[in-house]
Order: sequence, then C-alpha cells, then structure tokens
Amino acid sequence: MFVNFEKEEKWLNDMTAKGLNFVDYSFARYLFKEGTPGEYIYKLELLDQLPSYPESKAYIELMEETGVECVSTYSRWFYFRKKSKDGPFDLNSDYSSCIKRDKKVASLVGIFGFLNLILAILNVIIGLIVGSKNGYSIYTFLLLIG
Repeated sequence: MFVNFEKEEKWLNDMTAKGLNFVDYSFARYLFKEGTPGEYIYKLELLDQLPSYPESKAYIELMEETGVECVSTYSRWFYFRKKSKDGPFDLNSDYSSCIKRDKKVASLVGIFGFLNLILAILNVIIGLIVGSKNGYSIYTFLLLIG
C-alpha cells in the first residue's frame, strides 16, 4: 500500500517493465497478469468525484477516446494505462493541473492524518483511564512515551 502516488505510479510502471501488467486494485491488494514487458504506461489520477458520478464517467469516456484505458478505481483514485507503443501520455500536462492535483492529494492525506491524530489522542486518554483504574501505572507511562 502506497502513500505517495508518484511512487505507486513508478512501481506499477516498473512491474510492467518486468512483464507484469496491473489489472485491478482493492485495499492494499494489487492484481497483475503476465504480459509483454513494457507493454503499458500507467498513470494515476485523483478525481473530485467517485467513479459512479456523471463527471467521473465523462472523464473516463474522454480518456478512452484518446486511447487511454481506465484499468481500476478505488474510491476517487483512478488507474489509467495506455499502450507504450502509442507514445507517452500525461494526465496533468500543465502547471495549474499539477498544482490542483497536488492540492487534492494533500487535502486527502491531511484528512487521514487528522483522523489518525484524533485516534491517537483517544488511545492515550483510554490508556490513562484504564491504566489508572487498574493500577497499571508503568503501562500508562509507557503508553505516554511510546
């Protein structure tokens, strides 16, 4: 499972260079099929809407008209590929598109970071309450420094 989409994209392209073509994704599970090494170029995109929304469907149709296939989706992440023999492709070809994409990714990571912080604080509070009631002061101390 990747946090950095650029590393994930590079990894998918490294895998296809070895003859393993990415065909599906679900939470922390990638599915590959054997194929011709370097057959595809993979790109990832974080869209504003889920795949079932009309805007997302229209975007996928637009991509398909240019020879780009939507291989898989997960939440708002879309996995695209194109035959490498057809030449490179870029989903964010201009500077403003790159900034918009990076802002979307940063806000998504920020949301998950904030939720993780809340869970960590709750964990500490629960540890303090349970630890002090049961006389586990050493465990409470270790929880705080850990």
